[in-house]
This record gives sequence, structure tokens and C-alpha cells, in this order.
Amino acid sequence: MAIANKITRLYGVKGWAAICAFMLVVLVVFPLLNLVVPKDSAFYLSDYFVALAGKIMCYAMVALAMDLIWGYTGILSLGHGLFFALGGYAMGMYLMRSIGLDGVYHSPLPDFMVFLDWKAYPWYWAGTDNFWYCALLVVLLPGLLAFAFGFFAFRSRIKGVYFSIITQALTFAFMLLFFRNDTGFGGNNGFTDFKRIFGFPIATSETRMALFVITGLTLIGILLLARYLVQSKFGRVLTAIRDAESRVMFSGYNPLWYKLFIWTLSAVICGVAGALYVPQVGIINPSEMSPANSIEIAIWVAVGGRGTLIGPLLGAGIVNGAKSWFTVAFPEYWLFFLGLMFIAVTLFMPKGVIGLVAQFKARRA
Repeated sequence: MAIANKITRLYGVKGWAAICAFMLVVLVVFPLLNLVVPKDSAFYLSDYFVALAGKIMCYAMVALAMDLIWGYTGILSLGHGLFFALGGYAMGMYLMRSIGLDGVYHSPLPDFMVFLDWKAYPWYWAGTDNFWYCALLVVLLPGLLAFAFGFFAFRSRIKGVYFSIITQALTFAFMLLFFRNDTGFGGNNGFTDFKRIFGFPIATSETRMALFVITGLTLIGILLLARYLVQSKFGRVLTAIRDAESRVMFSGYNPLWYKLFIWTLSAVICGVAGALYVPQVGIINPSEMSPANSIEIAIWVAVGGRGTLIGPLLGAGIVNGAKSWFTVAFPEYWLFFLGLMFIAVTLFMPKGVIGLVAQFKARRA
């Protein structure tokens, strides 16, 4: 009974109903419409749409990660694209090793290494033919980098716009590093042309649907973890740090470890999202580390409503859904529309879409 009460308090009946509906769509509706319904049917769901939905769910995980650090802790990061890309590169290394001899040059080395006249894998590629080792890298690479960076930044009490600028500089530096051909990460082309994952052809509908389902379940798991954290005493300390950090210190708490934990967790979530993103999209390159991408992540959260968890999910869906349409219909106007959206949200919807819905409900009541 106590466990049932805890579960109910975590999201309430309506919240759990929404989660169950989402899982029904992910586990039943999408697989049926994509794998069972004939391709000539009006109800058929194409592989492209499945991959697009999976990609947006990966972005939604990143938005959740940003909401934890910005919405609940008050720390605006403009470098989360770096952690996302590091997770993607870790998974990409496994996928490149899985190509085997099926590359253009039929070499055990990736095509880009053969083209650059590499004779063997660099030392840091050792073990990347093992999925579980790469899965460990997905967590450790962004996690350790975030921990090291956050420890020195938070210990030095760097905050506000200064912290945002430093994170932006960090991701820009890594982007320039990964653009170099001699780093062993494919230069500006990155990793692409994947063939298989776990021995299964990566381009088949069944494999794409399996990745989609895994992504959906991971998103729900991260959402529940985030909800648990923000409702706990730990979460209340985070919001106190956001609202008045000096008072938290006077109350006997050390904000350093609270900020460092949520900052590192946020980076790890981004790494997991990046790892799920790469096999579905089929490419990872240094452009994912672009500072513009990290700024766009903040826009997702602002549009949806920061400090709400559900808001960033909506924001990621709205912005990336609009991007998918705009970049096809009016590609030259997308950045103008994105900027206009951010200005409109800042001026007229400071609490985002979720805040607008709350105002509408209040007026009806």
C-alpha cells in the first residue's frame, strides 16, 4: 500500500494515465502501423516517420537534462550539445567497428582511416568492438568531463552568464578538435554508413522499430527519474539554490555537491540520448557540437516551459517538428522562424507552453 501511494504521488492518476497512453503508442500503435499494416494502406507509418519520431524523443531526453540543470537549478548551460555528441561518438565507434569488411575498401579499418592511410586503430579505439564497453563510454565520457569541468567551475563560484559563456567555449573547442582529421574520429564527415548493430542489419524496419521502442522506454525512465529527484528533498534543495543560493549556504548546505551531481547527471542523460540518436539517424559528426545546437536546446526548454519536466518534452517536440517541416518547405527561413519563436516566448509566454495552458485553465475556472 505504501509503495502504491508513493507511485501515485510521483505523478498522480492523470499523469500515469498519460504515461500509459504514451507507452501504448510506443509499444503497440507504432509497431502495428509500421510492421503489420500494408505499405499501400493509408494507415501505414513509414520508416522515415519512425526514425523522425525516435530522433525527437532523443532530443526530448536532452531537453529533460537541460531542464534539470537550468529549470530547477538555475544554471544555464550552452554546452549540452557536447555531451550529446560524446555519447553519439562512443556509440558510433561501436557501429563503425561493426561494419567489418563491408566498407568501400573492404578493410577492417573504417573507410576514413584507409583513405587517410592509417595502418591501425589508435590506442583509444581499443575495445570498441564490444558493445558493453562502448555503452560504458557513453556514460563515462560525458560524465567524467562534466564532473571535472563542473567541480572547478562550481568551486570557483562561476555562475550566471559567465558560466554559460564558458560552457559555450568548451563545446566550441571540442568541435574544432573533432573537425581535425588526425584525431581519428572522421574529421568533418564524422561516422556514417553504418551496416549493423548487435549483428542485425541497421536499415531494416524491424531494427529501426526496436531502436524506436528502446528510445521510448528510455525516455519514460529518464522522465520518472527526473520526477523522483525534483520531488525529493534533493530537488527542493536544487530549487532553493536556484532561487537564493546564498541562503542555502547560510542554512548549512554546500551547494557545490548538489550542483555537481545534477550537472553530471544531466551530462550523462545527454550522452545516453546521443547514443540512441546515432543508430537511428545514421550519422554523427562535429556539427552536433556546434554552439548553435546547444543554444537551440535551451530554446526547446524555454518554449515548453522550464522547471516543469513536461514542458521541455513539448518544447522539443514542437520546435523539432516545426524544424522538420520548415527545413523542407522553407529552408532559408528556418533560423528566422526559430529566432522569432524565441523572442515571442520570451516576451509573451515567459513560462512557455505549459504556462500558457495553466493560464487558460485558470481563466476557465
